[in-house]
Amino acid sequence: MYAIHSSDLKTILHSKRANLYYLEHCRVLVNGGCVEYVTEKNNQSLYWNIPIANTTCLLLGTGTSITQAAVRELAKAGVMIGFCGGGGTPLFSANEVDFACQFFSPQSEYRATEYLQKWCQFWFDDQRRLAAAKQLQQQRLTLISQHWLQFNWRIERFKGQLKTLLDDFSVQFTEAQTSQALLAAEGRFSQRLYAFAAGLTHYSKDFKRRQSQGDPANQFLDHGNYLAYGLGATACWVLGLPHGLAILHGKTRRGGLVFDAADIIKDSLILPQAFISAMAGDDEKTFRQHCIHNFAERETLDCMIDTLKSIAEQA
Repeated sequence: MYAIHSSDLKTILHSKRANLYYLEHCRVLVNGGCVEYVTEKNNQSLYWNIPIANTTCLLLGTGTSITQAAVRELAKAGVMIGFCGGGGTPLFSANEVDFACQFFSPQSEYRATEYLQKWCQFWFDDQRRLAAAKQLQQQRLTLISQHWLQFNWRIERFKGQLKTLLDDFSVQFTEAQTSQALLAAEGRFSQRLYAFAAGLTHYSKDFKRRQSQGDPANQFLDHGNYLAYGLGATACWVLGLPHGLAILHGKTRRGGLVFDAADIIKDSLILPQAFISAMAGDDEKTFRQHCIHNFAERETLDCMIDTLKSIAEQA
């Protein structure tokens, strides 16, 4: 029988992979040549296969362990690994030397440098980096206008208000003269968007975005954002872009480019699902399944990669 080696599995494009895993209370190991996670039930060990050739990112939560052999196979297949707390947040790891933004990346001396070279051509120029950040924010607005209409909520009655909001901030983003001005406009936009979504779902009249808060919407936003960070880290790795070369979140933040990449899709997919799931009484697992389904259906990783490629080539 012919054995398929994990090093051969990277022929599946990351943008076409379907799986993003969050695991807790299990062991990840290699069993019979396959990467599997093991759970315990009624004094029995249950083995579940992880299709690494079709996986982008693996988030390991509370009560997990992973073997060196499993990490080796995941790295060969190009799977990003992140360690996090319960429910997918917060994200952390002990790797401080080689990798930014709390993810362990697959290592290879043969990673392409095409987009890194293009990125560096503009990154050290403040005005060109600002232009790149504006391009990213405009894509963010475009995706909101597309995806919000596809969710099952009351948006049809408020399309005009949404368009006005997006048009207003499109102008503000375009007219920003500095990165700090653009960040300030982004902050105002986020506040308006949270209030808009809370109003659509009748969640709360005075909703405030606060991390690690007890209300369901804030918890879901935290959880979903870290899923987006996993995809963002994967998109950067695919293009060979170091996470420290951020275009908006500051040159002093080691993982800033992951946050930039996640911003492309967070508001268009995570934000509405968080409020919809909060009002529906979903648990974290159900919310996570909705998010991953939305990522696959809207080809989210494709969009992230294409946006970063476009910025590298045009900025």
